[in-house]
Amino acid sequence: MKVNKIHHVAIICSDYIKSKRFYVDILKFSIISETYRAERDSYKLDLQVSDRDTIELFSFPSPPPRPSQPEACGLRHLAFEVDNIEESVEYLISCGIEVEPVRIDSLTGKKFTFFKDPDNLPLEIYEI
Repeated sequence: MKVNKIHHVAIICSDYIKSKRFYVDILKFSIISETYRAERDSYKLDLQVSDRDTIELFSFPSPPPRPSQPEACGLRHLAFEVDNIEESVEYLISCGIEVEPVRIDSLTGKKFTFFKDPDNLPLEIYEI
């Protein structure tokens, strides 16, 4: 088997309207399509992150909470590449998003930091 690339990342949110606003209005991801599935009482929002990356945002009635912070077994965090971390941090803060202090990756020497989505999913921005 040969994997070509990651096709998409799927995220389940607890408050669809709040998460849609976060990913579309704050992070500026474009809507590809939005579907309401009545039989599941669920929305599926397909978002374009870049020319090749997509996120599927799902809502389900009463999803269980995330078990713990990034060190839990499983997906640790989702990282987004940015050109300028200081500008990105300033923008997020201006939108009312709490951002951790910028750090330097000891292996690459690159700048990075973390913030959270409306459901406390850890998100990283990493300067190239």
